[in-house]
Amino acid sequence: MLMTHHNKLTFKQLFNYFIIAITGKETEFTTGSIRKAIFMLSIPMILEMMMESIFAIVDIAYVSQISVNAVATIGLTESVITLIYAVAIGLSMAATAVVARRIGEKDLKGARESAVQAILLGIVVAIIVGILGFLYAREILGLMGAEQDLINEGYGYTQLLIGGNITILLLFLINAIFRGAGDASIAMWTLVLSNGLNIILDPIFIFGWGPVPEFGVMGAAIATNIGRGTAVLFQLGILFFGWSRIKIGIKDVIVRIGVMVNLIKVSLGGIAQFLIGTSSWVFLMRMMSEFGSEVLAGYTIAIRVILFTLMPSWGMSNAAATLVGQNLGAKQPDRAEISVWKTGRYNAYFMGVVSVIYLLFAKDIVGWFNDNPVVIENGGLCLQIIAAGYVFYAYGMVVTQAFNGSGDTKTPTKINLIAFWMFQLPFAYLAAITFKMGPLGVFLAITLAEVLLAVIAIVWFRKGSWKKVQV
Repeated sequence: MLMTHHNKLTFKQLFNYFIIAITGKETEFTTGSIRKAIFMLSIPMILEMMMESIFAIVDIAYVSQISVNAVATIGLTESVITLIYAVAIGLSMAATAVVARRIGEKDLKGARESAVQAILLGIVVAIIVGILGFLYAREILGLMGAEQDLINEGYGYTQLLIGGNITILLLFLINAIFRGAGDASIAMWTLVLSNGLNIILDPIFIFGWGPVPEFGVMGAAIATNIGRGTAVLFQLGILFFGWSRIKIGIKDVIVRIGVMVNLIKVSLGGIAQFLIGTSSWVFLMRMMSEFGSEVLAGYTIAIRVILFTLMPSWGMSNAAATLVGQNLGAKQPDRAEISVWKTGRYNAYFMGVVSVIYLLFAKDIVGWFNDNPVVIENGGLCLQIIAAGYVFYAYGMVVTQAFNGSGDTKTPTKINLIAFWMFQLPFAYLAAITFKMGPLGVFLAITLAEVLLAVIAIVWFRKGSWKKVQV
């Protein structure tokens, strides 16, 4: 009898924790229960990432109704845009690490200054990239191996998406600032707004509705820019009106060279890390395009589905980064380390469950998006092989983000270099092209590289040199 009462209590407690987590009432993560801290930070971060991936899936579902070319356009544009994301993510890692560290040190002024410099840096980068992307959209698609009819149909999408990249960049960056400050719930609500708008606007602009003409695949880019742009205005409102722990006034908006240089230093590792990871994705995409549009579409759908379930995992990894940064700031390196192992374990439980579902139902899942048998065959195979390594990714992601949260962005860069460039790409090429294994060779390369990455990351993390990093 006692037992059942106890269970009820924990469920009720869990529900209360959940409400506190998404309303952002809890902001102290350097004392008290580590498990509770992981929960409080992970829940809004997981929901935030889920919003991001729901949008990606809805987007592809609408666009699939236009043509195979339209889906391929999105695949190719996104693999180029991820290179821009590299800068956003690198800056975001630096912003999270530095802001979390200042918050842990109870230095709100320092946190505020770092936030402003990160945003100013982001704006400069976005403007340069936007101009280039807008002017050279056709050439970019051509470089990615797109055929002429695809370029003609899809270049407007590429133009608008890269041209409007400031919305993506700032959304990323300001959310990273909120996360570093421990305001994970604000970051989550921002994405609820941006992706909610996106999902509503997508069909209106893609297929036309009332006075709005039909824009086709370009409509997806228009919807994205409006949705994200609105969310960025919302974020800036929160920063200037002081609804988060970081309140910015007009007087703070000045260039501080010292703070900016420090951010650039930390972010270079983050940018390098992400560029190594994504450039290998770009090469894999290029390799997959050798096998024809249908195989490429299957791969694109499988990767979208995989990203959908990697998002909660990312959420937990981001929680680990914030906990490491804040606890190092509060001079508690051991608490930081325990947080990482616990987060890794929870992540592995989650990923284990997902991998079983994918191994059993891969082809059915891909079939929801497309009924072409070649697409289903290749997409399903891709899902199954990548899911086989899921438990390894769980630890790999958390440990890598823990390095980043400490401000040590160099170590994960080295690990990525070994796993992706020295192992994954040569293996994929040899297996797929030289030994004629086709798409299977590429899928195997992805899984084995992630397993290798997790093993190296754990060995390196145990050495503990990340505890001494100063940011």
